Amino acid sequence: MVKVLIVEDSPVIRELLTYILGSDENIEVIGTVANGEDAIEAVSRRNPDVITMDIHMPGMNGIDATRRIMETHPTPIVIVSGSSNSNEAETAFEAIGAGALAVVERPRGIGHQEHATTSAKLIQMVKLMSEVKVVRRWPQATRRGARYNPLVAADSTLKSQPGIRLLAIGASTGGPLALQTILSRLPETFSLPVLIVQHIAPGFVVGLAEWLARTCALPVHVAAHGEVLLPGHVYLAPDDLQMKVGKTGATIQLTGDEAEYGLRPAVSYMFRSVVDVYGARAVGVLLTGMGKDGADELRRMREKGAITFAQDEVSSVVHGMPGEAIRLDGASYVLSPEKIADALISLVNGRKGG
Repeated sequence: MVKVLIVEDSPVIRELLTYILGSDENIEVIGTVANGEDAIEAVSRRNPDVITMDIHMPGMNGIDATRRIMETHPTPIVIVSGSSNSNEAETAFEAIGAGALAVVERPRGIGHQEHATTSAKLIQMVKLMSEVKVVRRWPQATRRGARYNPLVAADSTLKSQPGIRLLAIGASTGGPLALQTILSRLPETFSLPVLIVQHIAPGFVVGLAEWLARTCALPVHVAAHGEVLLPGHVYLAPDDLQMKVGKTGATIQLTGDEAEYGLRPAVSYMFRSVVDVYGARAVGVLLTGMGKDGADELRRMREKGAITFAQDEVSSVVHGMPGEAIRLDGASYVLSPEKIADALISLVNGRKGG
């Protein structure tokens, strides 16, 4: 039985979430609170397996409550966001930076045509996050928003590979923080275009791009069809479109091609185009996430001579995708996001990161 604490200031939404989560026989809602201060007290007293957290609440907001909980009584936290506009979404990702594991869209009300679908996604996420072993987050001494300095940390046995022309990254559950960890370490002189497919709820990709851009030295965009790939720019696949590189490798192509693994965008679709166009001149990275999306295609990239990375199990929220790639012998290296970033700096810029 998964014990859930609901943190939500709206009585109507608290009732809705209690009804939805309580409808699953394997979930027990052990309490509801309306603000961050009460959440901290309830966590220490009730010891939930998972917390669903609102962002905007009177008194202590969801970001500060998340940070305090992860510093004092580490518990898996799922942010339930009532809006996917860019400002709200970026705020939700700030909670990811504070230690929350995932962001989901608030389920639609009873009678809405998307009620069943959005409710099922919340239930699935709560169950999945209940299995994650979280660790204490120590208070950060560095100023908020400070960028990591890669010049003092690039440390890898890999040597610069001047023939590499593209970096392709796939991620799912737990991916935003892993992406932020990697991108924040790359210097302004990082010369590769970076293509990213991140599985995420519709409407949140713009907020994700804006959140990543705040701590990244590289420009971060949501990709547009026909856009020219520029060195040192980061491109996130938009909602409900497949993303690939054009036949010449110079542009981004967005299509309405059907979903793969039930996903659009899919990592597999992007990786396959990278294999076909770039071959050994690309680097592939598969990060935390459930399922198998991108695993076989990462193997294909490696077989074509590309350097490939899979996130290690200890740093993954869910080790499904990278774990499958490792099982298929698709990863040249198995590393944490921090070490993946250091290896990328060495591959592209040399040992000094410049």
